[in-house]
Amino acid sequence: MSDEKTAGRPSKASPARLAALAVGGDVRRRDAYAQDVIARRIDGSRMSPEDRAFATRLALGVTSSWGTLDEVLDRALDKPGDVQDDVRDALRIAAYEILFLDKTPHAAVDQGVELVRSVQPRAAGLANAVLRRVVALKRDFPFGDPSRDVAALARLHAFPLWLAKRLIVDLGPQAAVDLMRASNEPAPLFVAVNEAKATAEEVRAALGEAGADVRPVSIDGVEVPGCLQVAEPRALQDGRVRRLFSQGKLLVSDAASQLVAASVLPAHMPASFLEIGSGRGTKTILLQSGALRAYGSQMELVALDNHAFKTDLLRERAVEYGVHVADAVTGDATMLGAVLGRRRFDAVFIDAPCSGLGTLRRHPEIRWRLTEEHLGELAALGLSLLRSAAGQVARGGQLAYATCTVTHTENNAVVKRFLESPEGADFELAPIAGKACVATRLAPGTPDAHFAVRFARKR
Repeated sequence: MSDEKTAGRPSKASPARLAALAVGGDVRRRDAYAQDVIARRIDGSRMSPEDRAFATRLALGVTSSWGTLDEVLDRALDKPGDVQDDVRDALRIAAYEILFLDKTPHAAVDQGVELVRSVQPRAAGLANAVLRRVVALKRDFPFGDPSRDVAALARLHAFPLWLAKRLIVDLGPQAAVDLMRASNEPAPLFVAVNEAKATAEEVRAALGEAGADVRPVSIDGVEVPGCLQVAEPRALQDGRVRRLFSQGKLLVSDAASQLVAASVLPAHMPASFLEIGSGRGTKTILLQSGALRAYGSQMELVALDNHAFKTDLLRERAVEYGVHVADAVTGDATMLGAVLGRRRFDAVFIDAPCSGLGTLRRHPEIRWRLTEEHLGELAALGLSLLRSAAGQVARGGQLAYATCTVTHTENNAVVKRFLESPEGADFELAPIAGKACVATRLAPGTPDAHFAVRFARKR
């Protein structure tokens, strides 16, 4: 079905049918994450690798352009509110191919009609009429000049209008366009060498034997230790590479995330290190792997998260990856005094909850679920975490704060408000990765956009 010349009714296992089930049955109805749905429905299917790749592209593409597709479909429908949800799911697939994949119009319409017929036979005639109107609408899409009209720019890159405006204000016009364009492209593949179980030379040799084209990674002139970019994702399916993963020697992690983990490590081995927001333990692995490179041994690390199931998973992964975790704690990080008492740490790292706008290639559902109000709530939470964590930092210690977003509200504004708070009065900004902050930008071909700062507690 990925071949435009292939016509006829799609089977239940076709890429378009699987993508419609994924974005409709799971992402829409259950508010699931697209990547989780793809792993469950598409990666485990019996389709060919090429069809799985196409189904994945459709699922991610439709999820990321959801609101724009609905706007165009509503223009093409006489009574938008009367269309059944499963029919609209199928129409979104066809509209995405027409608007964003430049599929041959007659092929997109024919296959879209058959996809609709497969979920609701009586709606086939409606689908034919609507999709032909979408083809006609494409001539004027995005309904304005993107260089002058922000609404047209937002439609062109399938972004909500409010978010496009916010990005332009926060990043500037060109960087905002770069982020929007990059957010619709496949994410580059980066892996991290787990120093607790392997060396970079060992991993590179195994990847080379598997025919993988790998290269070291630098971001803004800073080398990311232990990070490799893999040019061809299929190389990860080679048995030799799969063994590296099963043995805990290698893990998938974006290069910017790896840079943050390396950058928040103190210059000298800390006697104690607290990680807040440890989640499933990926940063924990990166932190201890970086400690081995920087200090020759792992740190006395305490990990904290507010979800017990994540704490349990972290303990399991720590054993799997050979990572030392002195204590894994479940608790509310906005009330650390109640959770940790009077314990003090030489270094505290907050991997803060955020909007995730720097990771839109991997989490396409974010842009249509996020609201302006939510940004403010996340910023308030980040400030609460910093104010709470300040009391756990020993004299002369450091406090680091990181997000995977790009908004001023969640990043710079939180830093400013913390330094102006009573808890922040004892802290001052300190260099990180040789700069005032880590602030990677999302553009085509780059790693994700992350932000990190370091505070030093006055003695």
